[in-house]
Amino acid sequence: MSKVVVLGTGGTIASRNDPAGKAVASDHVSVLLDAAGTSAPTDVEIEGRDILTTGSYLLTPADQLVIVREIVAALRDPSVSGVVVTHGTDTMEETAYLHELHHADPRPVVFTGAQITAGEPDSDGPRNVRDAITVAADHRAHDLGTTIAFDGRLFTAAGTRKRHTTALDAFDNGPNGPLGRIVDGVLTLFARPVRPQPLPIPDALPRVDIVAVHPGADRALLDAAVDAGSRGIVLEATGIGNANKTFVDGARDCIAAGIPVVVATRVADGDIVPRYGNGGGADLAEVGALTAGLLRPAQARVLLATAVAVSSPSDVADVVRTHTHPTVVPHATANQTDQ
Repeated sequence: MSKVVVLGTGGTIASRNDPAGKAVASDHVSVLLDAAGTSAPTDVEIEGRDILTTGSYLLTPADQLVIVREIVAALRDPSVSGVVVTHGTDTMEETAYLHELHHADPRPVVFTGAQITAGEPDSDGPRNVRDAITVAADHRAHDLGTTIAFDGRLFTAAGTRKRHTTALDAFDNGPNGPLGRIVDGVLTLFARPVRPQPLPIPDALPRVDIVAVHPGADRALLDAAVDAGSRGIVLEATGIGNANKTFVDGARDCIAAGIPVVVATRVADGDIVPRYGNGGGADLAEVGALTAGLLRPAQARVLLATAVAVSSPSDVADVVRTHTHPTVVPHATANQTDQ
């Protein structure tokens, strides 16, 4: 029999309306498991543990590291087949990716949540929990790393982002697409991720800020972030990674001061291509700014903060470059559901 540990952290999946009619995370993981009901795999032993009960929009980097360490603690038990983490969708992509950067165990870790609160009769939470347990209990999910199971689809954490504020199919993974699907309690795999070597788990994450580029923007907010103690900057650039001359000057000053700069894009999909001058991406690259590749700003920030925390200043660039183009390869036994 497989054993799956389900770690509850809050989010919409655990939320109900308070007397003022505002959704607030309140349900413990035992309530979530009860709602998942008898449709959960019957040959799986399930153990629920509460870590947090909060909306993911309230999480701090310290909270996210607590979640990472609790996953590691659950996997110290050799009888555990996999771990499920119930989490708010607002920042699920960050916490799941933070764990993926450090995930050294072959057993699966699956994040899931909901778009409709637990207090609604049509909540998508119970189905998503059942699907996540299905993945966590399946031996074929070994070496998939950290994944997100949502609306019947399974994604690798790296590169996944929330694509819609309210739709049930809330997540996608850009050009890589899903790793597989879960239908009626059966996992079918299409692909497997190519995963870099895991990084050590830091004691704490330094402050790294995202600074948006838009028409008329100057370096004022970048300078304010540095003054506030940022150890790294992610530029949310336009297009294929463009800004303007004031940001190029600001990036140059940051890098000279030992503060790495990573250029991401506000565009939903696509790579960063340092092509343009006159303040564009080619100029940013020329002064030493790194590119986020296929990572969107939220995950680029997690990566840069982790790289700064666990690497020497001379190695930060190599760590960032190693992780910015998550890829997958076809799964040779995609339709094999037994063994």
